[in-house]
Amino acid sequence: MTRIAVLDDYQGVALGVADWSVLEGRAEVTAFPDHLDDEDALISRLADFEVVVAMRERTPFPRTVLERLPKLRLLVTTGMGNASFDLDAARELGVVVCGTVLANVQTAELAWALIMAVTRSVAPEDRAVRAGQWQTTIGRALHGGTLGVVGLGALGSTIARWGSVFGMHVLAWSPNLDPASARSQGVEPVTKDELFSRSDVVSIHLRLSASTTGIVGERELRLLGPSGYLVNTSRGPLVDEAALVRALVDGSIAGAALDVFDVEPLPDGHPLLSTPNTTLSPHMGYVSRPAYAESYGEAVDDIVAWLDGSPVRRLA
Repeated sequence: MTRIAVLDDYQGVALGVADWSVLEGRAEVTAFPDHLDDEDALISRLADFEVVVAMRERTPFPRTVLERLPKLRLLVTTGMGNASFDLDAARELGVVVCGTVLANVQTAELAWALIMAVTRSVAPEDRAVRAGQWQTTIGRALHGGTLGVVGLGALGSTIARWGSVFGMHVLAWSPNLDPASARSQGVEPVTKDELFSRSDVVSIHLRLSASTTGIVGERELRLLGPSGYLVNTSRGPLVDEAALVRALVDGSIAGAALDVFDVEPLPDGHPLLSTPNTTLSPHMGYVSRPAYAESYGEAVDDIVAWLDGSPVRRLA
């Protein structure tokens, strides 16, 4: 019988939000709620599994891992892309890789929640109220301010639209921005330096690649200035994390709201856990019950199709 491993099921819901019963008699499914960073421990856990279902990039599958899992035949990722999977190695090793649909609107919702939270000091005021204090900070209003959107794809366009609804002037920049498309959305296309120097809040919505890694660094944070806020719900390495920590500690920027980090989960003692004016969430932009139901449901479909000899949504 085929053995299936479902990884990083943090909330313990993977087997309940989708109908896995269609695999009865054909496969045995095991869901793991914990995350393993150690490669040797991961190999040991997965050595006897033919199928692995991974939730986004929580657990990477580089060549060094794939080569040590000779029984692995199918690797499923939620979403139709996964930067932490070595697809070339998978092809060479005969591992089929399939994806699923993963809705984007949930990430946009969290991005806007973080914009509101960090600019109105929701987290520190919550802690203050619980400690018996009252009105310890002064937030800033979004209405009349300027929102800078880095990346004007599906997510960035949604955030830009919401920014306009909140009465903000919206700027946009990306390495491949179409100025005409930006203007058609009521967004002002600008240079990278202009966006960071003119914005009160900058929200990042880019794909991570070799060319975008560290695209926000010390220069951009300096341009954002002591009254500016940075929000990142895309990928941690888009921002130079060390430069961001320095900017927060010395007050070079007003604050940051982050859902993504260089290393996830954040390790004990990480500098961002103690930086001032920082609102943190555990990479939960895409985490919602409807999104999980859709993604895990399609993961089941991927497995059934593969077992039947006709893989669907194939990435490799």
